[in-house]
Amino acid sequence: MSEAFEVPSPHEKHLEHTTEHAHGRGDTFASRIAVMTAIMATVGAMLSYQAGSSESTAAMDKNNAAIIKTEAANQWNYYQAKSSRQNLAELATHIPGVDAAHYTDEIERYKKQKEDVRKQAEKLEATSRQWDQKSEQALHQHHRWAQAMTAIQIAISLAAITLLTRKEWLKRMSYTAGAVAVVLGSLASLHL
Repeated sequence: MSEAFEVPSPHEKHLEHTTEHAHGRGDTFASRIAVMTAIMATVGAMLSYQAGSSESTAAMDKNNAAIIKTEAANQWNYYQAKSSRQNLAELATHIPGVDAAHYTDEIERYKKQKEDVRKQAEKLEATSRQWDQKSEQALHQHHRWAQAMTAIQIAISLAAITLLTRKEWLKRMSYTAGAVAVVLGSLASLHL
């Protein structure tokens, strides 16, 4: 018959001992760290949501820029086709026995059509650049949110270590990292 023995590690004994004494004397140190950790975790969840949202916005804006850039390229192809037809009409005016007046009218028509197509293509390119700029701004904002999220995760980790070690300087570092996260999150929300 085998009996299972559980031998607690020295670390487990220390934690058990610390916990028993903390509850017995009303340990406010652990309580404050626990509350602050819960607050930091809540802030971290909000930062994480914002980081994901801004990343999605950046991707959608970049996608819109690409779609419109493709439309602009199509317009430039159409412009090139009109130019080719205009060139053929110009050549036709130099062929003996061909109605040059007809082809001169065609040349003018293609010139006018090309101008309209060029304006449309340039307008689409400008719109594409605007979407690219929006994407870059959203990506910058995403980086700020991600930096804030990293800082809050560091703050939470430091708070956990603080509970184990009960070092005041670690508590201050944890709170400082949390403050850095709040500052970075504020910069992100202000689009800076």
